[in-house]
Amino acid sequence: MPSRAEAVSAASYTITELANEFAITQRAIRFYEDQGLLHPQRRGRTRVYLPGDRVRLKLTLRGKRLGFSLSEIRDMFELYEAQHDEKPQLQRFLALLAQRRAQLEQQREDIEAVLAEIQAYERQCRQRLAANTAGAAKNAEAADKTRGRAKILTAD
Repeated sequence: MPSRAEAVSAASYTITELANEFAITQRAIRFYEDQGLLHPQRRGRTRVYLPGDRVRLKLTLRGKRLGFSLSEIRDMFELYEAQHDEKPQLQRFLALLAQRRAQLEQQREDIEAVLAEIQAYERQCRQRLAANTAGAAKNAEAADKTRGRAKILTAD
């Protein structure tokens, strides 16, 4: 039977292990700790992360990917810790998701408007290039005809 120290060691993670698992820097993990999102234990000078810290890190990264601020993520953690009831946490999460969805939909509308404007400018540029190319060809043809007449006149 493993000792308590071995059991804790097997169910704990180093900062390097978490950084490698989630493809982030150790500095990022320490930053999340400074922001109150992670609460590692200490063994001397070494940080020891328990499974709950790993879950919190995973949820933090998921929240960041969804566009939530660290304070919003921390608020959701605190809601759960204060009540140990996920209902308020889920309600808050739904509200944040609705807010984020509205922001993203507005951004999509803005992007579509800018893309339409870019497309219009591209079309105008192509038309002007075509007109300039056609005009240059006519000018070159006219210059060739003028040179040809000049040769005929000087040949006499």
